[in-house]
Amino acid sequence: MSAPAEPTAPKPEARLPLRRRLAQVALALAVVAGSGWLGYTVSRQHATAALRTEASHRLDLFAMAVEGVVKRLEHIPATVQLNPYILALLREPASPQRVDTANAWLRRLNAHLGSISLFVLDERGTVLASSNAGEGDDSLVGEDLSFRPYFLEALSGRVGRHFAIGIRHGEPGYFVSHPIRDGARVVGVAVIKIGLQAVDQAWSMLDAPALLADANQVVILSSEPAWLYTALVEQPVEQRVDAQLGRLYSEQPINPFPLPVQLRFDEDGQVIDGTVRGGASPRELLLRREMLLIGRSIDGMNWRLLTFLDLREARNQALEHAILSSLVAGFLVLLSLFLGQRRSIVRQRLEAQRLLEQANANLEQKVARRTRVLSDTNARLRREVAERVQAEQTLRAAQDELIQAAKLAVVGQLAAGITHELTQPLGAIRTLSGNAAEFLRRGNLQAVAGNLDMVARLSDQMGGIIQPLKAFARKSPALPARCDVAVAVGNALFLFQQRIAKEEVELHNDCEPGQVFAWCDQNRLEQVLINLVANALDAMKDAPHKALTLGAVLEPGAAGERANVRIDVLDSGSGFSTQALGRVFEPFFTTKPVGAGLGLGLVISRDIARDFHGELEAANRPEGGARLTLRLPAAPDNHEP
Repeated sequence: MSAPAEPTAPKPEARLPLRRRLAQVALALAVVAGSGWLGYTVSRQHATAALRTEASHRLDLFAMAVEGVVKRLEHIPATVQLNPYILALLREPASPQRVDTANAWLRRLNAHLGSISLFVLDERGTVLASSNAGEGDDSLVGEDLSFRPYFLEALSGRVGRHFAIGIRHGEPGYFVSHPIRDGARVVGVAVIKIGLQAVDQAWSMLDAPALLADANQVVILSSEPAWLYTALVEQPVEQRVDAQLGRLYSEQPINPFPLPVQLRFDEDGQVIDGTVRGGASPRELLLRREMLLIGRSIDGMNWRLLTFLDLREARNQALEHAILSSLVAGFLVLLSLFLGQRRSIVRQRLEAQRLLEQANANLEQKVARRTRVLSDTNARLRREVAERVQAEQTLRAAQDELIQAAKLAVVGQLAAGITHELTQPLGAIRTLSGNAAEFLRRGNLQAVAGNLDMVARLSDQMGGIIQPLKAFARKSPALPARCDVAVAVGNALFLFQQRIAKEEVELHNDCEPGQVFAWCDQNRLEQVLINLVANALDAMKDAPHKALTLGAVLEPGAAGERANVRIDVLDSGSGFSTQALGRVFEPFFTTKPVGAGLGLGLVISRDIARDFHGELEAANRPEGGARLTLRLPAAPDNHEP
């Protein structure tokens, strides 16, 4: 056997080209990486500078808008002391006439200026006169505001400027105060509250999340509601105590700002910039990304305006330029290889083009086939939709006809009672007309006029009996509207007056007009109530004690949901059996004798309730008898009579 051959080591001449190739590859990679880094750095600096310039311009415009809103009215408190009514009031604060005169002048001035309120305090901090005097709970007259910082500053002879939340309704505003002097002595303070709603409506000018912070570094206005009343920096204890004593932010808890903000100021302290690691909006769950922070200090107000600019676009643009730079460098590196392999690349390109054309042709064929299939499917779906729409319209028409038939059936059942109601006035009219003819023959015109007046009253009485029946029997489209439940219950009970009296039913109607309003059709609601009352009377036909109770209450809805109206119809009959209770809403199921009912009344009533987004429920009462509960949406203005 021969020994195995030993592996031969590579020759030095072979190792040299390998090292050269590795060095060339490393150099090429370094050139590509360096080009990409340079392109990324330059592009990001340029994009950030452009973003900063545009944002600074928008900040300047927004700051001018804020100054325009606030400073337009800053001088007003200084002019209040020039009015003789105000000085006269401060000299005689107990005079009702001077108080009324000062209130009227402040009210006219405030209406002309368009501010929230304008008021005058004495040297103890009590409001003597206000533009909102006489407005009930909104009036500030008599209020002690000595704890407010703007009052203390004005009392010491300085102009006070502070943001604060109103103590009455929590409405934020900018308060400017000015001392009122009688000679050299400060005898009172004039204060104006400037509304900031216009600032809240101007956030769209910045096109980015932004905020306004006061001198305490607390966010007082923001395009993001979750940022309101948060502190940009950690507040010292004494600052928090001063804010609580002055009730600047009412009872709002001052939490830390959700983003880590690092602020830098220029030499005059007007321009603020920095970067933030966090999200631009709480709605985006504070995604961790870098943002550019730019701000301004608003002149004369000690407020800071900050906006948060997303750097993703600048970073993406820089990445694109970095990739482009790397591609250019790679292209230059590969150019020599391309020149050496041009012929092979051309052949590969032609082959790739042929394959691509073939693939495109195959794809077009597949698209054409699938397009035809999709067109056929769409046509079939359109036909099915049209058929379903037609079927739904037919079903709706059949349901309306069934509802009308049920109404006419109820009218037929009530015909005997209505006939009895009309018989008495008709007989009286016949007698009175005969008497009138006899009195006319005798020449007794006064007796004739009296008989004719009685005939007119009886005719009106007959019209009152017939009109509800006509309104109930009329076929009309079901249009939801605000309807009084008590009126509908009364109309339904009117049709059963004779039966209730004849069968000696004890009636308890707890529905009061003008209290509960449902959102449904009045005619359909009356039909449902008539069905429920008729069923209750039928259920008590053989009961020893007959009691019918109707009630309506307003049920508050859950958070964000609409309130409901609950109408209960209670009887003292035998109630539902276990089997009947499970099948009470099945079509054609009835517990009445053959020929006494079709078993559609409760089914139709439930369908009517569901048409108006309501529900009809049946249950047994613990004390005996049945409970039918009708729930309907409450009218939007249910609390307004």
